[in-house]
Amino acid sequence: MESDSPPVAFPLLSTWIDYTYKPCTIPYRFPSDPPHQPTHTELLWIDLFRKSIPSLKKQADADDTVTDASSRAAKFAQRYSTILDELQDDPQRHGGPPDCILLCRLRELCLIECGFRDIFRRVKDEENKKAISLLGDVIRLADSIEDKGDRMEHLLKGVFAGNIFDLGVTQLAELFASSGMPFLGSYEKLLSRPWVIDDLEQFKLRWLRKSWKKVVIFVDNAGSDVVLGILPFARELLRGGTQVILAANDLPALNDITYVELVDIISKVKEIENGKEVFYGVDAQNLLVVNSGNGLPVIDLSRVSSELAFIAADADLVILEGMGRAIETNLYALFKCDSLKIGMVKHPEVAEFLGGRLFDCVIKFTENAS
Repeated sequence: MESDSPPVAFPLLSTWIDYTYKPCTIPYRFPSDPPHQPTHTELLWIDLFRKSIPSLKKQADADDTVTDASSRAAKFAQRYSTILDELQDDPQRHGGPPDCILLCRLRELCLIECGFRDIFRRVKDEENKKAISLLGDVIRLADSIEDKGDRMEHLLKGVFAGNIFDLGVTQLAELFASSGMPFLGSYEKLLSRPWVIDDLEQFKLRWLRKSWKKVVIFVDNAGSDVVLGILPFARELLRGGTQVILAANDLPALNDITYVELVDIISKVKEIENGKEVFYGVDAQNLLVVNSGNGLPVIDLSRVSSELAFIAADADLVILEGMGRAIETNLYALFKCDSLKIGMVKHPEVAEFLGGRLFDCVIKFTENAS
């Protein structure tokens, strides 16, 4: 489903009288703060985004789909640096005050303004291809675990292992460039439990007690994240009779998977057996991909595609995956149904806010009380 309609609010957001949805998790400022003076938190995040400019400039410089990419990449770096300087001088500039959504949006606008549409397209294509070649082994390893609860725990840890692939984070971009970050190696290097937010046991108990009828998963990165982390997890849900809706970005943002790219991946991993679509032996007719309407590595659920809103309206579990969608935004979002927020903490500023460790894991499960 492609989105060509105006954005709407995600229909499963809570409508409690005393609840107002706020997408950003971290409070960047309070009403008492001087409006034209940046807060300490705003300055931290401006600096965080400033540190990402060199790696993004390097990636843009290598974009062979853009004429004169080198000079355009330099223009992007200068333009975005100037905007960050101006926000540092006066946080009310450029639609501020700044938060992670605005800082991401301004960065994407600068890239587009300089002629770049998808600076990570080549590396995403390469990583998707590599991950698809490994998918069978990952699924066979999961299937070898007979206990249903243990298998689900293994698959959730696999989501964390896959989510390490994030070229939008400076440290991970440098590490990936030097090592390639193999999936199984990432799995073995997950920080020990208990994690900073650790509802794994509660989620397993709910899963063992009763499967969900329809699940919406807001996916994150290309490559090992979506292919080796999310797809095996989604397959397990399908095996239990659940309909699974994968919601992917409309527009490119860093190395996030897009709707078009995910449709292509799904077409490559599905097969036809006896006239039915299967995904490694599991009926895949209930595996769908929808355009979320989003174009950022974070998401404001008050603005999603009408197609997603329609197909998700009767879901009984919402999953937000990745640091941007599940931690930096929406960690405290409330829903009319069960919800799972799962991701890895990749910024020191986020780790400090949560009281955890860098590369700590977050699995926040909230069961609908109604």
